[in-house]
Amino acid sequence: MLLKRLTEACGGPGQEDEVRDLIRTEITPLADQVTTDALGNLIAVKNGTKAGPKVMIAAHMDEVALMVMSIEKSGMLKFSPIGGIDPRVLVAKAVVIGINRVPGVIGSKPIHLQKPDERKKALSIDELYIDIGASKKEEAERLVSIGELAYFTTEFTTIGPDRFKAKALDDRVGCAMLIDILKENYQLSLYGVFTVQEEVGLRGAGTAAYQIQPDLALVLEGTTASDVPEIPEHKHATTVGKGPSLTVMDSSVIPDPRLVAKLMQLAQKHGIPVQYRRNTAGGTDAGKIQQSCEGVPVAVIALPCRYIHSPVAVASQTDYAHAVKLVKVFLRSLEEEGGYK
Repeated sequence: MLLKRLTEACGGPGQEDEVRDLIRTEITPLADQVTTDALGNLIAVKNGTKAGPKVMIAAHMDEVALMVMSIEKSGMLKFSPIGGIDPRVLVAKAVVIGINRVPGVIGSKPIHLQKPDERKKALSIDELYIDIGASKKEEAERLVSIGELAYFTTEFTTIGPDRFKAKALDDRVGCAMLIDILKENYQLSLYGVFTVQEEVGLRGAGTAAYQIQPDLALVLEGTTASDVPEIPEHKHATTVGKGPSLTVMDSSVIPDPRLVAKLMQLAQKHGIPVQYRRNTAGGTDAGKIQQSCEGVPVAVIALPCRYIHSPVAVASQTDYAHAVKLVKVFLRSLEEEGGYK
């Protein structure tokens, strides 16, 4: 299964090689041209057969990870998060490090040795370490190097009648959706871009947009869903099972209202359930794409995912199918109408 292979692959910011190689194999038969730029973005081009807008669809390859910053005399590894990770989810989690998948576990001071006031607060990153079974620094240095990334080891599985769980759903779900979209042929010129370093500042999307100079762009994302107990419904950013979400504003972008309205209109016409993302925190590649060149109209279609940026997230298979369908009907409408205005 494509999504299983994508989520179980490892690729943090700046080290997306394994994910990029997997995706390149999938998309090369689907595109007229596939290239990788100097920053590492993977760009697939499907040439149009008639005049129309040049469309860029982006999804980022990188996932949050932990970078090895030092190797202690004890053989333990100190690390820093790459991307936004809540330290509270890290203790006792299994990880693998680097391309050799060196196994380890995130440790801390045992609770029975913690003082009462220490037990009342979450452990900070400085209080955590990765144990790879080494007894001294020299032994650890033979296994790992400073600068390598540690990844969670969660396997992709389905749960319940309609859910799946995995690591890195942000944004391997977007990558999988984009691959599915590239499987069809279109009359317009389509650029599928698998971007790098989104989690550390939306870095790859900006350079890709400057190369392509699109007339408009869609960003496919995995976004936070806060539909869990004790959170009132009006504070749910998105809800798993109620369809893909459309962003009206976040910390990086205010999407083009015309694009958002067109997507909502098409969803209603084709019976596709959608929801608005009701949280303005966080950002996406849309922020950098919008500001490239002379400005690019953008919109964001996101799959609601519970517990993102953690060792495991949960999403809906039906939401995924509806997100893919919405993008496809949008592209068909552009072909028929020559634009979205």
